[in-house]
Amino acid sequence: MKKIDAIIRKSKFTEVKNALHDVGVNFFSYWDVTGQGHEKEGHVYRGISYSTTDIQRRWLSIVVNDDFEKITIKAIIESAGTGEVGDGKIFVSDIEEAYRIRTGEKGGDTLN
Repeated sequence: MKKIDAIIRKSKFTEVKNALHDVGVNFFSYWDVTGQGHEKEGHVYRGISYSTTDIQRRWLSIVVNDDFEKITIKAIIESAGTGEVGDGKIFVSDIEEAYRIRTGEKGGDTLN
């Protein structure tokens, strides 16, 4: 099993969510986060300069069976990308075991 953490633009969340559902990833957790990025300049909108040092993003945490790793990553990259600085990051880690609390069942079947 793999854990995929993705930090994406909040504006792309609906597209990413739909892309994940389209490839069969129907369960994941997410929350709003604030972070620091490489971008140091502010943006000007209607003549007002806004600081971009604190970046609002959405963090997705997804656990999938090994055979869904590449499909999941591809769906995120294709739906979250804009080609601009600040599109986000994806981190992949190994998951040793998973348990379903209700039944005590363990293993990859707990993800279904």
